[in-house]
Amino acid sequence: MDTGSTAWMLASTALVLLMVPGLALFYGGMVAAKSVLNMIMMTFGSVALVGCIWVVYGYSASFGDSMGGAGILGDVTEYFGLSDVIKDDPKATIPLSVFAAFQALFAALTAALICGAISDRIKFGAWMAFTGIWVTLVYLPVAHWVFAFDGDDVVGGWIVNELGAIDFAGGTAVHINAGAAALAMILVLGKRIGWQKGTERPHNLPLVMLGAGLLWFGWFGFNGGSALTSSNAASVVVLNTFTATCSAMLGWLLVEKLRDGHPTSLGAASGAIAGLVAITPSCGAVSPLGALALGAIGGAVCALAVGLKYKFGYDDSLDVVGIHLVGGLTGTLLVGILATSDAPNGVDGLLYGGGLSLLGKQAVGAFAVLLYSFAVTWLIAKALDKTMGLRVSPEEEQEGVDVHLHAESAYDLTHPPTTAPTPEPAAAG
Repeated sequence: MDTGSTAWMLASTALVLLMVPGLALFYGGMVAAKSVLNMIMMTFGSVALVGCIWVVYGYSASFGDSMGGAGILGDVTEYFGLSDVIKDDPKATIPLSVFAAFQALFAALTAALICGAISDRIKFGAWMAFTGIWVTLVYLPVAHWVFAFDGDDVVGGWIVNELGAIDFAGGTAVHINAGAAALAMILVLGKRIGWQKGTERPHNLPLVMLGAGLLWFGWFGFNGGSALTSSNAASVVVLNTFTATCSAMLGWLLVEKLRDGHPTSLGAASGAIAGLVAITPSCGAVSPLGALALGAIGGAVCALAVGLKYKFGYDDSLDVVGIHLVGGLTGTLLVGILATSDAPNGVDGLLYGGGLSLLGKQAVGAFAVLLYSFAVTWLIAKALDKTMGLRVSPEEEQEGVDVHLHAESAYDLTHPPTTAPTPEPAAAG
């Protein structure tokens, strides 16, 4: 047992958990004041549900021996209940228990990302039902494809082993997956009442910036922990993660300045997240200069992509499609161009003389996940809409989902503050 690596994985798991309130605040600040609690509840609710699923069968489906050796889905009974992962394995470098906890948060956060696209208009019960079904039918198979490496007498997923595509920390399994699912949900659910008439203005931009900062901090564990060791690989990944985020923020702000005439705080926060998304699959494959280039491209491309919803008429409330789907695709495909064998993944892309082979593998992996996630999510959403119904009533949407779904309000703006009574003046003499 490598105690240093174990300590790093425990710390990384804690860092990734901090991304949960980070995401809740980031999303919460961008919605209307009457919807902020619902946004936070959808984030935390999905994390809680996925955590329970993960213990029962989620880890097995993702990291169990591939059923039939097909590389499609792990054996859901192999680690049922996670009883075996708590046993001490003298051959393991890190305990399976910390790896299971680390990966549980990947699953939970991937599901939570989707809710940002459908804010203000979905029933909380329908969202929870969708989360459970989606994680089971979409995330768990895709995680097996991308994250389950072959081992001794163990067959893993087809993308990472047979195809040989590179996804260091989840550009396909997390961001393309969530972004494609978000697009499918948007198309089934429909637009918000009053969309494009000023109703989508963020209610608290400092909250957005705070959430983005917490996500940036937690992302060091998300990407760095994916090295699974306390090593040079983890250090390079952390450096690249920081570097790409900086250049992505500047890339987004430059687009804003040229297009709109002014850089914004919302753009800075969104640019940082776009850079984190883009570097996630490539953080172990590129040099720091490559990370700078990749981040700048990712920030600029995502800044342009968020405008597509107005052109094509889909209501992506908080730009999950524009940032996570487009950013995930950008970072995954650029591995095939910017990868260098000097980086931990040890593979050269087109720019370093590696030819087109790696780019082709990246494209196959990325679009396989995109198509599978979109198609299955659309079917899940349609089925739920026909049975329990996805959308709140127009009255509930206009008055605010916080009050109607949770009987709470984030800000008490109706009662005047209580003040102490003014003391009577002392009698003369």
